[in-house]
Amino acid sequence: TSTFIQDSFRYTGSHSFPLKQFLSNHAVRYLFFLRQQNPVARLCRKHMQTKYGLEIGNGSNIGPGLYLGHAHSITVNPRARLGKNCNLHKGVTIGQENRGERIGAPVIGDNVWVGTNAVVVGGITVGDNVLIAPNAFVNQDIPPHSIVIGNPARIIPSPDATLGYINNPI
Repeated sequence: TSTFIQDSFRYTGSHSFPLKQFLSNHAVRYLFFLRQQNPVARLCRKHMQTKYGLEIGNGSNIGPGLYLGHAHSITVNPRARLGKNCNLHKGVTIGQENRGERIGAPVIGDNVWVGTNAVVVGGITVGDNVLIAPNAFVNQDIPPHSIVIGNPARIIPSPDATLGYINNPI
């Protein structure tokens, strides 16, 4: 699919089908099966979910150019929305809150980099061009052009927050 080609461009910088990457990189294979909506693809995705701990819900609204760095133990709630050129790294959780003032799942903008073991939860909005540092806990709205660190989340304005972090943007 064209969305998968856009995803694979983030890894290879090429707009052709990445056969070498497909055969050698489980993240690229997972993205291929994630973008397909047929029973065989769902079966392959289920196998990879068990093997690598990749849980990206069928209903997730994910923009093109998704990059899974060190693709293990990544969870994305089916109700979450991710913009284009998002990077998710090992141990990331994008989850929902079921009670309180932030009921719901996150809406994440374009060009967002989420570091290892970061948690983003609740009916919040993360703006465009945001870097969420490793191990950060985010349960509040984040304005565009920001760096987020720590638990509780501390927001640092930065016009070039993801400069050098988003490789091969589409």
